[in-house]
Amino acid sequence: MAEATLDETSEATEEEFVEAAEVFLAANAELKPPVRAAFGEGSDEIALLPERTPEEDAVEVAAAKAWAQKVFDAGFGWITGPRRYGGRELPKSYQALYTAAESRYVTPSQGPRGIGLGMIAPTILAHGTDTVKDRYLRALYRGDIIACQLFSEPGAGSDLASLQTRAVRDGDEWVVNGQKVWTSGAHFSEIGEILCRTDPDAPKHKGLSGFIVNMHAAGVDVRPLRQMTGGASFNEVFFTDVRIPADHLLGEVNNGWAVALTTLMNERAAIGGGGAGTTSGGSELRRLIALARHLGVTGDPLIRQEIADAWINVQVARYNNDRALAKIRSGQLPGPELSIAKLSLTQNLRRTAELAAHILGLRITADSGEWGTFAWSKFLLGVPGMRVAGGTDEVMRNILGERVLGLPKDPPVTR
Repeated sequence: MAEATLDETSEATEEEFVEAAEVFLAANAELKPPVRAAFGEGSDEIALLPERTPEEDAVEVAAAKAWAQKVFDAGFGWITGPRRYGGRELPKSYQALYTAAESRYVTPSQGPRGIGLGMIAPTILAHGTDTVKDRYLRALYRGDIIACQLFSEPGAGSDLASLQTRAVRDGDEWVVNGQKVWTSGAHFSEIGEILCRTDPDAPKHKGLSGFIVNMHAAGVDVRPLRQMTGGASFNEVFFTDVRIPADHLLGEVNNGWAVALTTLMNERAAIGGGGAGTTSGGSELRRLIALARHLGVTGDPLIRQEIADAWINVQVARYNNDRALAKIRSGQLPGPELSIAKLSLTQNLRRTAELAAHILGLRITADSGEWGTFAWSKFLLGVPGMRVAGGTDEVMRNILGERVLGLPKDPPVTR
């Protein structure tokens, strides 16, 4: 069978679609070798956040873009998207089928594109002008460009609506001045979604507007932020008289809070339901169990209890994500499942990190050269960042309590 193209498989049945995907993958990638879980073999890297040099970032970004372009051109880059922007308009179940097929092959990491596809592209599709949609959606899904999210500020994190970055209308442009912080991937992004204050006299939720900004425009200054792990995955970004075309507005002027909510809901869904590795916790726990056996601490009843508790919670999170995926496959929208997923993720990461610290003791504080011990320190130090990203644990508990369980809101702060 010849390699499938977009037009040939647009109306494919699920069986035909999977067959075409397998043909494409077999022609362009290698099957993953069997996983060997022997303790002490291979790399013991277990960092939760990327720890790459700029040169390593550049290599990963180039590989991610090249693979995305190949996948898109074969018709598998935006399976559920509108045809106008290069999509297939197929049911969400087809995306799950392709993802499952690709997971069996060795392909370049798409980590650098995660924010753009998981958060920015859905917001553009929902709120962008025709100009913005035509210019950026196909490019994002094809891997021609990468996007970042410019929301948080030094004085506006969980209370995002108190942000102070200003955008002032000047003819057919908006002029932006201010500072953003904790921006992942800003250093290799071509565009960003920025939230600005456009009416300083309006109530703080009412005077905001969202825009798409060119990250290479004059006046944009990206500076890396060093994490306590030693890496620099995040950035602070300064905007000095940066000009944005008026048609790059997202939604209506001063209705940016609705735009932000679209992005934030997609962000929490992406973080909470992202799958294995740094999200489910199952692979990390298996490594910890092997480590506990190696160190001879599996007879400790407290360690055994912590392992059991962590494993149970990981399985519950997995079942919750499976339930959400089942709804998506049947054409429904997931409800509380994705609200739960983000908080469940960070709590499982916390349990895993604490278990690692209890198993390792002093070994986690200094590098003795022993395989699989000090490597856990980067995981431990990365967990606090995950508990802040996409909404703090406290914010997520309030959302679940008020919007899912219907509990009364916290009393307002008395000024």
